Amino acid sequence: MTYLETAAQFYSQVAQTPEVGLCCVQSTPLQLPGLKIPQPMQEMNYGCGTTVHLGELANQPTVLYVGVGGGLEALQFAYFSRRAGAVIAVDPVAEMRQAATRNLEIAAKENPWFDPSFVDIRAGDAFNLPVDDASVDVVAQNCLFNIFEPEDLTRALQEAYRVLKSGGRLQMSDPIATRPIPPHLQQDERLRAMCLSGALTYEEYIQRIIKAGFGQVEIRTRRPYRLLDCQTYNLSEPLLLESLDSVSFKVPIPEDGACIFTGKTAIYAGSEPFFDDGAGHILQRGLPAAVCDKTAAKLAAYMPDEIIITDSTWHYDGGGCC
Repeated sequence: MTYLETAAQFYSQVAQTPEVGLCCVQSTPLQLPGLKIPQPMQEMNYGCGTTVHLGELANQPTVLYVGVGGGLEALQFAYFSRRAGAVIAVDPVAEMRQAATRNLEIAAKENPWFDPSFVDIRAGDAFNLPVDDASVDVVAQNCLFNIFEPEDLTRALQEAYRVLKSGGRLQMSDPIATRPIPPHLQQDERLRAMCLSGALTYEEYIQRIIKAGFGQVEIRTRRPYRLLDCQTYNLSEPLLLESLDSVSFKVPIPEDGACIFTGKTAIYAGSEPFFDDGAGHILQRGLPAAVCDKTAAKLAAYMPDEIIITDSTWHYDGGGCC
């Protein structure tokens, strides 16, 4: 079997017999008025974070969710887009599609506002999404793309780019590795399916997104996910995996490179009331202004004695320089 077949077999098994705690979700479950998550959905919450960011879901967007799982995030997206077919959920594993369908039927009984027609579950995979070019506002995936080997990850990102409308958003949550994962773990297909050995480093992960054409990347959250210990995983020292929630925008890449927001701010500490760099960035004296990493580096180099650049917070939710 190929590693993708191993992953499909693994998720067929956990669709039929839920494995609670398969992924260590460190975030508090999203609480919304009138939304009740059925217990079977919670037991099948196979994700490492969340892709449901409230600020991205105005105006009832059409959402394509890749890897439906137990249907939890499809239900959460439907909360914001209450119309037939607003959420398209794609999964190659028949047993997972069946489980999600059952769970959404339970959700309809427990949530008076929800109708199963809001979520259109389709067979398909991340490399051949069953929708037209430039037809959806949001593509989302939680703890799926990290399973892919690097070139397959590139294919999946390019396919997400294809189906997004101009200005559309790719909302992802994936494990990343704090240092390169050794080959003996990368080659373990079951560990890869379990989201424990396919993760790229942060730098590699972000560059793959940019190479697919996304001109702006915003980091919503970065936090510890799992520790691979020496004894279990045959390592010389423990290896920490982190969970990264990001939103990437289908906008042109500027000539000087993509804008990546990681929570940095720039603070002007000079004698004038404000500083204007002539490139669209105006800093009021003493007031932090959110800037992308690229702008932060330019400002720091331009006036190192008068402009203070704060460290990345690894949380950004808008209002920046670009």
